Amino acid sequence: MTLVLVVAVALVDPDGRILLARRPEGKAMAGLWEFPGGKVESGESPEAALIRELHEELGIETWKSCLAPLTFASHAYDDFHLLMPLYVCRRWEGIPQPRVHSALKWVKIEDINRFPMPAADLPLLPMLRDLL
Repeated sequence: MTLVLVVAVALVDPDGRILLARRPEGKAMAGLWEFPGGKVESGESPEAALIRELHEELGIETWKSCLAPLTFASHAYDDFHLLMPLYVCRRWEGIPQPRVHSALKWVKIEDINRFPMPAADLPLLPMLRDLL
């Protein structure tokens, strides 16, 4: 089984809300809500991948010093195994825009269960709840 390294971030605004992104139609798991992020390319650090993905997906800029590792998920899908570190970021420049997602939503942690998420994201929620 192929191991896929994907990095994700919980962007947390000054009100303690987390940004969720809705997967667009035509992609795997379309319509589900996820943390922004993406695949780590060959030769790229997880932090560099996250900085790149945030620019590409949301049009925002952040820095390695603003990315705090929180936890990770390890999840077996039918055709690959996903390893996904989750970072927390509270500082960035710009206003997130849905460049590749169908929608973005700022969500309080106590309301996050209202948003269906991929199975790999669910084990990340308890650590995020404890932090916030």
